[in-house]
Amino acid sequence: MAASVGMSGAALAALSITTNHDGGDPAKPMYTVDTNAGLVFKVRGYDNKVSTQSAGDISSLIYNGIQYTDQTRGTQLNSGADFLYKGISAVGVKAELVDAAGNATPASSANGGVVSGNDYVKITLTSDNLAGGVLTHYYLVKQGLPHIYMGTHFTAEPDTLNLVRYIVRVPITALPNGTAAGTPGGLSPDGYWPDDLRGTSGAIEASDVFGFASTDARYGQSRSKHYSNMRLKDWSYIGGTGNNVGLWIMRDNNEGNSGGPFYRSLLNQITATTNELTYIVNYGEAQTEAYRFNLLNSYTLMFTNGQTPSAPDTSWFSKLNLLGYAGPLQRGAVAVAGLSGRSSSASYTAGFANAQAQYWADADPVDGSFRSEGMRPGDYLMTIYKNEIAVDQRNISVTAEQVTALPAIAITGDPDTTAALWRIGSWDGTPHEFINGDKLTTMHPSDVRLSPWIVPDYVVGKSSPATGFAAYQWKDYNGVIKIKFTLRRGQTLPYTVRVGTTAEMGGARPQIKVNGWSSVIPPATPKVSRNLTVGTYRGINRIYQFNIPASELVVGENVISISPVSGTSGSKFLSPGIAYDAVDLIKTPQ
Repeated sequence: MAASVGMSGAALAALSITTNHDGGDPAKPMYTVDTNAGLVFKVRGYDNKVSTQSAGDISSLIYNGIQYTDQTRGTQLNSGADFLYKGISAVGVKAELVDAAGNATPASSANGGVVSGNDYVKITLTSDNLAGGVLTHYYLVKQGLPHIYMGTHFTAEPDTLNLVRYIVRVPITALPNGTAAGTPGGLSPDGYWPDDLRGTSGAIEASDVFGFASTDARYGQSRSKHYSNMRLKDWSYIGGTGNNVGLWIMRDNNEGNSGGPFYRSLLNQITATTNELTYIVNYGEAQTEAYRFNLLNSYTLMFTNGQTPSAPDTSWFSKLNLLGYAGPLQRGAVAVAGLSGRSSSASYTAGFANAQAQYWADADPVDGSFRSEGMRPGDYLMTIYKNEIAVDQRNISVTAEQVTALPAIAITGDPDTTAALWRIGSWDGTPHEFINGDKLTTMHPSDVRLSPWIVPDYVVGKSSPATGFAAYQWKDYNGVIKIKFTLRRGQTLPYTVRVGTTAEMGGARPQIKVNGWSSVIPPATPKVSRNLTVGTYRGINRIYQFNIPASELVVGENVISISPVSGTSGSKFLSPGIAYDAVDLIKTPQ
């Protein structure tokens, strides 16, 4: 059906774009989209010359008569599309109606400024950097749905913030609540949202981790947007709720992000004035991979009557000529018949990565089989993870419209299968089994709800990882961890201590001392952003091996001391530190 121009969307009871101009100024276009589903929103077509009020912002977001965006700040990419690239403020904004056949009718101020139809709206933002890179962002609407489908494609990373995000700032009166337990920023067992800053008295670290006044019953607790994080593979939407309303952002397969299935980053923040939903396209904090480019990263802003959202159909994207879009016929799959050599106590995930895309699939808990669908063609490194530690890697190829089928894989790279004289924790790529391991991602290390980080020496055969070994260790806090163990006659052989870490801060790495002997200091690790204090232990898994000469061991009690070493300084929880995976003592491999 051809688009209609000049009749009101209400009169047609159809999808519409209305073009008007702020203050009657032709240089200040505004595009109002009526979804014909109770959702009416405005996209600013000009730069308002005000911080966080950029061309391309959603300046109004009304659902069933209620405003769901902070109009003083905007709902926007990064901190506004005019602040993506250094030295560039120009943003192109193009609005058009598209019919089912893909024919486009541009928005127009003629004949009352209304363009109506029955199919789709497409609004395109573009911003170029000085080196020729381009970011393109789309707002897409399908007739009759209270959703704003979005897609972001870029050929160069925005360099003002070195990240790509979309942030929805909702007035707190309209969306006062976070989400249920088991979702990003979900309600905790003691009845709070870890990203809810209401009532806090000020920052306790940097400008984004907060505490409470001494007169508050919550004194000593911490709150931060960082504590809304969750492993990427474990969530599909973020959001909040209000009176008979839910506002959500549903993610796509996240193929254009970096960091893999276990990546964690901030997602939500609740303040006294706004409930902020932050969809991360890519982010540098605690990042373990290079950024990816030239893909369409899609995500959908969805209104409901309060219920959680279901995955939306995006097959109609194929009609809209979107940069970086790949439809089902342009994709392939991988199927593996099973995994042998698994641990019955662990879950397994297959990850796929190359420079262009990432994917993952959960292995069946019975036979270990898995299937990864919707993959772009290319060569990938396939990694099998036991929980979060890699136990097998191999190269595979994906072809469009085909399934790459592989026989069952025998896992041979699990460190847990090496016999050990003793082992503290398990080799699973996480510190979960140690002191505070169940609270690391939702609290600051200083939080009073945590157990003490400094504990008595660990005695093999008597102590327990959950109560006797700290998940994190800092150079300037619990700087020495001691492990005591006993050897009998005939056991003073060459042994190797393996120390596994999942992340480090400030270039830290472990050094050990055994009785009077000191190991060499391993090479420095790359310095990364904050991680241990902002809710993530997920960095690069490393296993350090220290060969102890038999002459340094004694019959009776032996003592191993582990300390993080670094040339970088810092105070307490901001000093160089490491997150532990496991520590064990094995016979030195011959």
